[in-house]
Amino acid sequence: MISISEAISTIKKAENDADKLIEDAKQKSSEMKEDAQEKSKTIIQSAKDEAQEETGEMISKAQDDARRETSQISYRADEDIKNTKNQASGKIDAAVDIIVKNVL
Repeated sequence: MISISEAISTIKKAENDADKLIEDAKQKSSEMKEDAQEKSKTIIQSAKDEAQEETGEMISKAQDDARRETSQISYRADEDIKNTKNQASGKIDAAVDIIVKNVL
């Protein structure tokens, strides 16, 4: 049979071992929490960077589309002005003829 002194020593050792396990578990838990926070920060920053890049690309595409559309509108306006000018030029000769006939 185990003596009381041996039993107390065994209990004390078991308590110390349990305390050590609890401390190790707390340390491991703290490390896991820190790792999770760092990974979270990295993921969030990566998402922000990606969103910012996509936003920049979208803005650039919208600007390019707007430039193209502006160019097309400008070209059509120039064509309309040219056509109107040509039509007006043709009517000038007729107007001059009418004025000459009426004045003379």
